[in-house]
Amino acid sequence: MLRTMLALACLLGSPAFAAQAPEAAQRLAQEAVIVDTHIDAPGILTEKWADLGNQAKDREFDYFKARAGGLDVAFMSIYTSPKQDEDGSAWQVANAMIDGVEALVQRHPDKFAILTSPGDADLLAQGGRVLLPLGMENGAPLGDKLENVKFFFDRGVRYITLAHSANNRMADSSYALEKKWNGLSPFGREAVREMNRLGIMVDVSHLGDASAKEAIALSRVPVIASHSAFRHFTPDFERNISDEIAKAVAAKGGVVQVPFGTAFIDPASAATTQARFRAVADFDRRNAALKAQGKPEESREAFDKAWEAAHPPGTSTLDQVLDQIDHGVKLMGVDHVGIGSDFDGVGGELASELKTVADYPHLVAGLQARGYQDADIRKILGGNLLRVWAEVEAGAK
Repeated sequence: MLRTMLALACLLGSPAFAAQAPEAAQRLAQEAVIVDTHIDAPGILTEKWADLGNQAKDREFDYFKARAGGLDVAFMSIYTSPKQDEDGSAWQVANAMIDGVEALVQRHPDKFAILTSPGDADLLAQGGRVLLPLGMENGAPLGDKLENVKFFFDRGVRYITLAHSANNRMADSSYALEKKWNGLSPFGREAVREMNRLGIMVDVSHLGDASAKEAIALSRVPVIASHSAFRHFTPDFERNISDEIAKAVAAKGGVVQVPFGTAFIDPASAATTQARFRAVADFDRRNAALKAQGKPEESREAFDKAWEAAHPPGTSTLDQVLDQIDHGVKLMGVDHVGIGSDFDGVGGELASELKTVADYPHLVAGLQARGYQDADIRKILGGNLLRVWAEVEAGAK
């Protein structure tokens, strides 16, 4: 009853999207445990502080939107870039983001709590709190020190995406045209074993296929793909997970978390995203050659501006997200599909009707309309991820 009252109060000051969903969908969104494994709020907090305990109009995640949409567990993405990996700043940047999440919780202990174990979720959620576990997107902050896995575990990190948009010390990126390791590096293998030992989920989103396959095979416990759409819809886009690798995740007991970003779920937008990475690689090669010759380098700002002018944002729909979920359920079974939206991480390029964390009731309504039973919807919304997290934690013990 308390939770329902909180949700209704939040709706009074929230976007109208959630209120437009059918009553049955709104009710289930509030009653189910919703776990979203990828929200990029921390990076924005370090760039420009927004008090997410209040209504933040320029953010896709804040407390009131979360309560309106029924979001219970919001993994905060601790993202660092390949450039920060190269210049050695990734460790500090990651710590600053974690500091920001901790500051948010300290300012609003009645609204947020950091979650480090699925077994604590019910207790910490009392009073309507939104729980904030941490997921590290890109293993760059580990540097080449295995002890940093334990360091970030102690700071609350509970999954690590081994690589992001470039090859690193641990694994190959799906975006890299040339792979470095064709699997995991020796350090990457050590890190996976240490993650298993401590109880950190291994995340294979963003990985090149060979790296993902080795990580899945090596892990003693289930792995996750924290925000990966299915390559079935985008055949030439390695960033999305192949059916073969998705089935390997499921066979290990893991879960694939479906994102809402247009660049992943819309075939034309995925092709544009892939083309951009290739164009950037060509740009970098040209500049490296110019630098070697002592000639002026091309402007990255001008390159970005020209690319954006020639490639306007694409669009995507709720139905495309539902198609992704349908495919995952058919391929792997309903116990191995979840959600990892990428809110606040894709520049607002999201499926229609899924524009903020207030909008999960639309997803619920869509699943109900496609014939999913409420028990299975609960699994997709969060039950599957919590099961995997608990198994990873138990494996560490």
